[in-house]
Amino acid sequence: MIPTPDLSHLTYKDYDHVYEPAEDTFILLDALEQDADELKELKPTICLEIGSGSGCVSTFITQILDTRTVYLCTDINPYAAQCTFRTGKQNNKILDPIRAYLALPLMNRLKYQVDVLLFNPPYVPTITDELEAAQAGKSIEGAWAGGTDGMELTNKFLQCVEHLLSPKGRFYLVALKANRIDSIRQRMKDGYGLESKISLERRAGREYLYILCFYRPT
Repeated sequence: MIPTPDLSHLTYKDYDHVYEPAEDTFILLDALEQDADELKELKPTICLEIGSGSGCVSTFITQILDTRTVYLCTDINPYAAQCTFRTGKQNNKILDPIRAYLALPLMNRLKYQVDVLLFNPPYVPTITDELEAAQAGKSIEGAWAGGTDGMELTNKFLQCVEHLLSPKGRFYLVALKANRIDSIRQRMKDGYGLESKISLERRAGREYLYILCFYRPT
């Protein structure tokens, strides 16, 4: 079993500003561990996490992949970028956090270069104004405010995935049952030619969570 990263350096004050790992985080960790052998076989050179928050997920993936992999992490929240760096350091791993909206400043440089792409998006349904205010404020609200149907930010990033993903790449997405899983998978196939699988699914309280994995057809 791959250990959960040590987060003992983070305090309740940190979690006032940064999303604390919860069930959605842990199901993503479990899915990555389940696919560990497959991910190792890819021999990834670049891993990119969108919305790294505490840095828990990116630190976890370093325990699966090769030390020669570059671990990039974006987050619009400056506190999250700091926490991500600190979590890497706490676990003797090197993470490269970047303050950015989704992957916007990396799109050209990383075109078809990302071997492992990770996104646990804000998926709580809110009004669009609340989503926009959370993103503009670069605060913890940006970790959960998902706009209409909880999918507004996710839909924006889904348009970027095919551009970023390497020929052998894998994209892992956390989604709710209410997000219409079949629709997401069909859209990615019809619009971008990406195949997909459900890596893991689990009930977490009132929510039913899925980890979707997208990849180019062989």
